[in-house]
Amino acid sequence: MYQGEVVLCGSSAYTKKFYLNEDFLNLPEQVQDELKILCVLYTEDVGGILQLVFDEEGNLNLRTECQESDYAYDEIGSVLKIKQLRQEKHELLEALEMFYKVFFLGGKYEEDGECC
Repeated sequence: MYQGEVVLCGSSAYTKKFYLNEDFLNLPEQVQDELKILCVLYTEDVGGILQLVFDEEGNLNLRTECQESDYAYDEIGSVLKIKQLRQEKHELLEALEMFYKVFFLGGKYEEDGECC
């Protein structure tokens, strides 16, 4: 069904906007809210742009970038914040990967929590 990368959501410190891919509007509202908080707090803290992107295998990657002229962007803080988010939001990110693999890539959920 899906090939290549698929953006789940993102936030920009430049436009002060949050984006959620309309293909994921069926996620529970609580999950959507948590994604919005995660992205917006990141960009408010570090600056730049944060995107949560599924790769071809269904792995969820946190991708950051900034404008060349953005001298306030904290590159070191970005790396540290991504590491912190991966630790604190491990369960959420793992559940989103499983959701994507099952509902978008056609994988199968196993009783032991494994997928595909």
